[in-house]
Amino acid sequence: MTRVLVVDDDPQILRALRINLRARDYDVDVAADGGAALRAAAAHPPDLVVLDLGLPDMDGADVIRGLRGWSTVPIIVLSGRAEGGDK
Repeated sequence: MTRVLVVDDDPQILRALRINLRARDYDVDVAADGGAALRAAAAHPPDLVVLDLGLPDMDGADVIRGLRGWSTVPIIVLSGRAEGGDK
């Protein structure tokens, strides 16, 4: 089964994505901050990461850099940031 890690600090977004992805037969892990995301990815390597850039403990770009240190997992950025350069 394909494992997806969803990283967002908004509980409603985490819940909605978890429900929708599980309904489509994905194995879903969630994390509410960058540190938890990196720990979850190390413990159970995902096949895909859906990542919010605005996290409470670190910038999402730092999470990407942390993942890229040891993984080539595809990352989809899900963010409310308006600037295209940020994304």
